[in-house]
Amino acid sequence: MYWLIVGLILVAMIGVLAVADSIPMSLDSFLSGLTSPSSLFLLLTMLSIILVAVLQFTTPSASNLASSQTPSNILPHRFFRIITYILVAVLATGLIVGSALQAINSYQQARTTEVIEPMRVQALVTIEGISDSVYDDSMESGYRQVAIVSQISPLVSDLSTQDLNKITDKYAVNNSLSGDNSLKSFAHKFDSEGATYRILLNAYPKNPSKSSLGKPSNDSQLRRLNHLKPGDQIFMSLALAPIATSEQTINNPSGFDSYRWLKARHVDGVANVLATSTVTVPDANSTSVFSDHSYIHNFRTRIDQGRWQLRQHFYEDWLELTAIDQQARAVTLSLLTGDRSLISRDTKDLYQLAGISHLLAISGTHILFLAIMLSAGVVFIFDRLYPTVYRSVPRWQLRWGVMVGAAFVYALFTGFDVPAARTAWMLLALGLIRLTLLPISTIRVLFALAVLIAWHDPYVLWQAGYWLSFIAVALLLKYDDTSNRDAQSDTVHNVGLVNGFSKRIWETSKRLFKLQFWLFITLLPITLLLFGKASLWGLIINLFAIGLFGWVIVPLNLLAGLCYLLSPAIADSIWTLVSTIVAHLHELIIWLTSLPSLSKAWLYTPINTAIMLMVILSMVPWLLPRGFVSRWLALPPLTLLMMTVYANQQSLKTIPTLYILPTGDRYVSAVLLQYPNGNNEHTSKNKNINWLFLADHRPTTIRTMPSRLTSDKLFTALEQQLGSLSVDALEGIIVQSGYAGLTTTLNNNDTFATPDIRQSEILPMTVAQLAARIPIGQYWQAGRSDRWGNLQQAYQTINHSEGRLGVSTQPCEQGTTWQLPNGALTIQALTGWSKVGDASVWDCTIALDTSLPIQILKYDAAHPLKSLPSTIQTRISSDHSTVQQVNDPLSRLILNTDTHQRVWQMWSLLCSADAFNNQTSSHTTWLGHSESQITTEVLRYQKIDAIMTYDYKGLEVALSLGEIGNVSPQK
Repeated sequence: MYWLIVGLILVAMIGVLAVADSIPMSLDSFLSGLTSPSSLFLLLTMLSIILVAVLQFTTPSASNLASSQTPSNILPHRFFRIITYILVAVLATGLIVGSALQAINSYQQARTTEVIEPMRVQALVTIEGISDSVYDDSMESGYRQVAIVSQISPLVSDLSTQDLNKITDKYAVNNSLSGDNSLKSFAHKFDSEGATYRILLNAYPKNPSKSSLGKPSNDSQLRRLNHLKPGDQIFMSLALAPIATSEQTINNPSGFDSYRWLKARHVDGVANVLATSTVTVPDANSTSVFSDHSYIHNFRTRIDQGRWQLRQHFYEDWLELTAIDQQARAVTLSLLTGDRSLISRDTKDLYQLAGISHLLAISGTHILFLAIMLSAGVVFIFDRLYPTVYRSVPRWQLRWGVMVGAAFVYALFTGFDVPAARTAWMLLALGLIRLTLLPISTIRVLFALAVLIAWHDPYVLWQAGYWLSFIAVALLLKYDDTSNRDAQSDTVHNVGLVNGFSKRIWETSKRLFKLQFWLFITLLPITLLLFGKASLWGLIINLFAIGLFGWVIVPLNLLAGLCYLLSPAIADSIWTLVSTIVAHLHELIIWLTSLPSLSKAWLYTPINTAIMLMVILSMVPWLLPRGFVSRWLALPPLTLLMMTVYANQQSLKTIPTLYILPTGDRYVSAVLLQYPNGNNEHTSKNKNINWLFLADHRPTTIRTMPSRLTSDKLFTALEQQLGSLSVDALEGIIVQSGYAGLTTTLNNNDTFATPDIRQSEILPMTVAQLAARIPIGQYWQAGRSDRWGNLQQAYQTINHSEGRLGVSTQPCEQGTTWQLPNGALTIQALTGWSKVGDASVWDCTIALDTSLPIQILKYDAAHPLKSLPSTIQTRISSDHSTVQQVNDPLSRLILNTDTHQRVWQMWSLLCSADAFNNQTSSHTTWLGHSESQITTEVLRYQKIDAIMTYDYKGLEVALSLGEIGNVSPQK
């Protein structure tokens, strides 16, 4: 009963948050009569206490059950049970409805404070907590910091550091900004002059070769951001943007849901740092934006300043360390304070691949170790010096009080994330239950905490740590009950047999493997639902990593943290030992995960809500007490689950689909074509023909912002996206861009620096990395395809690999053709003349002629099964159908790539328009970039019917040919 009510409450709240953005009507009038969130929280807590009391004290005991069976008591007993069931149903319904209202209330509050439009402002920035990352160009790491912005005024012109210093001096004298009319009119736009926002500051290193497009670099002033400690106030000029339209939300190839992550942290918007003052506001002149909770805020700020000082201690001689020593120290800091700012992207990816990312988080293990260590020390002191205290306070209460206090202080010191908060609150609750002798089990305390935390902050339901933390503990409690029963039965039948040390080692190892296998299998559905993938390495590496972290690394780390308060030198010695152990562990994991026979470690199976619901239904008979319901009832939902998963996989293989994959760079496109193979078994063992098209659309005639994309980043994103789409082999890859590089220019003498090859030749180097992981049948390269041998050597030099990659290249020249044996799919190059000594005519535009309709989808990295159709920007034909796919037989889809108008000038000279008169396609769709250099005449020659773009912006030259379609939403 408890788990059912808790499940309905959480489902109601997360359902409200999921659909709140799509509600067309305003909720202001609906919420006007509601109480405040705190009052509603207290009301829900009182109702839950009443419900628990009703369920607890109406459970019949053995004596009452026997007396109720007498004929005179049957009728009153039944009447009492009916009344009880009605009361429980009313209370449960009230809790579910009230929980939904609490979620609506939280959503409404978040919506009233969010940034609604982009703006450039100068503002007073108050640093809140420690930063998520540090500004370090050697690690390609940017500064990310949650902060409060106030004293907002419009930025009418660029401000220099000296200008911001003058504003700081003026503010220190007057303790307020000048109240001229322009500021007042701007403040009126935000309904009050005291408008404040909680935003995420961003500052990333720029490419030094193209820093600010010729402007002086502000790298030095951005580097000073690392020295801002919690509570500091400083004036900055910022570029504010709403969360929904920020670059990190709409163009995220990794699948990480940045929108929900920021909303769960109660961030109102994002801001790029344009300029910053060199001095902070003096403490005597600073004003707090937390006047309602100033004491709590000051206490929290002091704790965060301690975390910041410890980070600075770890960061002192950072540049003198090797990369592996840096990351070992960064992981050591993370295991102590939960501060991951120094951990690089490569190290995070390594822990994800190994399936041990959960070990980087401050969990119950860390809290319990510190609490046990401190409580044991305090009890030892009282036993030796003050034993008379036990006359008034029992020893377990003293130990419990110390453990609770240490747990809450350490949880606050590590950021008070959900796992740490759960452990501290459970220690307090279990102690109170023992103190009051209430008959409440541990699992019910866990359920109650899950609901209370969700009521306090409904947006916590969007945090993966919330679900993994509570579900993992619940599964451990369930496993502990089962294993205890099995151990008791084994003791009865095997008494006298288990007396050898080797037998004990074997039994312990077997129990550990069973526990790890149990957790891996039971957490697999929720892991796939939250992240879209799961590492198979976790089943193996966790067997020794959990013990190493739990019994060696974490205790030594906590001991060093305690010693740091007394003797930093002793603490540094212990931390050096811990860092050495972590560094050797990293080397071991790198070696294991690099084994060729075990390279495919990711399990990609996109899961939606319906599949998750069927998983829960199939698990219900095993979660209920044995004999409550027949476990054969799990067979129907389990069968339906397998049928649904199989149907989803087959639907992806029977419908020709073109996926527009996000890359993280608006000028770089990646397109995957999945075409059903039919009966051509000799072509491929797969049911789909998979072609990948890569192109860079950055125009060569105008200046653009420098790209931060590298081949490693693009390869990582493509590998995950292809895996989620069940692509384990490619029939071919076509790199449509023909010029030398993406971020730098290649020399004519074919010499290049090896360290820069991953930036200067992004697309070919990405192909090299893909070829090392999955089979590729063909590789077409626009432009200088003869350079493939040199690029292979560069790739092997960088990755220290031997042997040649199993793919050869051929030029993507005009007229190059590939076709299925049955003629259902033809791929043809329309442009590309690499023999001409002009890189501007090397780009290769591809035409796909198909006999089956192709649906064009905008791939959703966070939710692959929810990928939406790409929208037509311009319709040129007279057919105004709203179907957003190539849905006519014998249709043509043109994948356009051109960075210079000479490509189409060459095409007009060499390729007669009569070639298009011979085509039999009844519908032609053009897919390219809005910065394309194509002309109106060429579009007419090609008989284009509909135009789509990779960046979802209109193609300017096509506006005069047809009507504008509905632009795809950017969220």
